[in-house]
Amino acid sequence: MSDSSTEFSGLKVMVIDDSNTIRRSAESLLKKAGCEVLTADNGFEALPIISAEHPDILFIDIMMPRLDGYQTCALVKQNAKYRDIPVIMLSSKDGLFDRAKGRVVGAEQYLTKPFTREDLLGAIRTHRNTHNNKDS
Repeated sequence: MSDSSTEFSGLKVMVIDDSNTIRRSAESLLKKAGCEVLTADNGFEALPIISAEHPDILFIDIMMPRLDGYQTCALVKQNAKYRDIPVIMLSSKDGLFDRAKGRVVGAEQYLTKPFTREDLLGAIRTHRNTHNNKDS
């Protein structure tokens, strides 16, 4: 168990969700794994943070006020500076339509809430290397 706290050290992860509970639980899980965690409660609030901090991976809730998850993901992916940041969509629905729509806007993966620690860390393991390789 001791090595898991360093596996993701230095990794900057952003969680965008209008649920305080989801943000807190994700932040807690990710910090325990060594991640630096940024949070925002909607896409509108997240965009300037993404611009300033350039996170390594984004977890974006689908259902949010102002800018929903699809719109937020699309804005990130349409920007050449940020399009290589992997996006994992979070949803309380496990619908085929939602998954397809997530793919259309460029999301790399789709997690259904409630997610487990392994869901989050597994998604990061899968996608962080694709992001890092593009930098080299």
